[in-house]
Amino acid sequence: MSPILTLTLNPAIDQTVVLDALAPGQVHRARAVHAHAGGKGVNVACCLADWGLPVAAAGVLGSDNAAPFTQVFTEKGIDDRFVWIPGETRTNLKLLDRRSGDTTDINLPGLAVTPGTLDAARAVLLDLAEAGSFVVLAGSLPGGLPPETYRDLTRRLKARGARVVLDVSGGPLSASLAAEPDALPYAVKPNRHELEEWAGRPLPALADVLDSARALHASGIALVVVSLGADGALFVSADGAVQASPPATQVTSTVGAGDALVAGLVAGLQDGLALEDMARRALAFASAKLTREGANLPPRAEVEAIAATVRVETVG
Repeated sequence: MSPILTLTLNPAIDQTVVLDALAPGQVHRARAVHAHAGGKGVNVACCLADWGLPVAAAGVLGSDNAAPFTQVFTEKGIDDRFVWIPGETRTNLKLLDRRSGDTTDINLPGLAVTPGTLDAARAVLLDLAEAGSFVVLAGSLPGGLPPETYRDLTRRLKARGARVVLDVSGGPLSASLAAEPDALPYAVKPNRHELEEWAGRPLPALADVLDSARALHASGIALVVVSLGADGALFVSADGAVQASPPATQVTSTVGAGDALVAGLVAGLQDGLALEDMARRALAFASAKLTREGANLPPRAEVEAIAATVRVETVG
């Protein structure tokens, strides 16, 4: 089995500060502080490794605060293919309000990535990519890189026969979705707001979301997954459209839940699951991660038990 590849060009150490309740402008006493190696591609790799799949993680990391990353890669058996450069990987602060369950994110600036460093990371990724392999391009771009970066990477990866799963936002997402067919990803996971930006209009009802997701699929993207928060996710492919709804879950941390959904999606694609079963697995990954700090899954049997409780309905 070819390893699944993930790319994280703007990784972070996620520092979660647990508060009884967040009150802006007030002094708070933290109940706990947890730090985890993060970044969307890293989080996806961690969940895939917990599921038992071979995964290689690439991107750019700072060598001055490497310990959290080297530790998690070693513990989970992730093949570390990062390009290491001088400096510190950024720290993102996440303020967890225990009363509401909400998390407030404060994302700091990342490393300065030069064109030469990007060339090195791209060369690693292209060297690892094989025909039929899945490559996850995820997360924001560090300052200085153009929004077309992911579009151009996708074109090169598709030329090698790899299937790109894209989870980005803003300018990089817009550039990728406007690409020519040879640079469109195999799968994409926007949220409702990101799909609205692509559609150029509000999408207040599920039917509106479905129409836009189908239009995006018709543009040449094989699988469109729209995350809907507490309402689960919508999955659109040539096999139809389904909405998957998560079971009630005791939330420990929401950090990385969207990345876990992407990991479950890729795990389902790797196994060639039918659309409904793939939707169940993706929602099960996301729900299971909610019970854990950081980008971690419980044992496979627990995730499979959650998948059996995910409600999937045909829509449209």
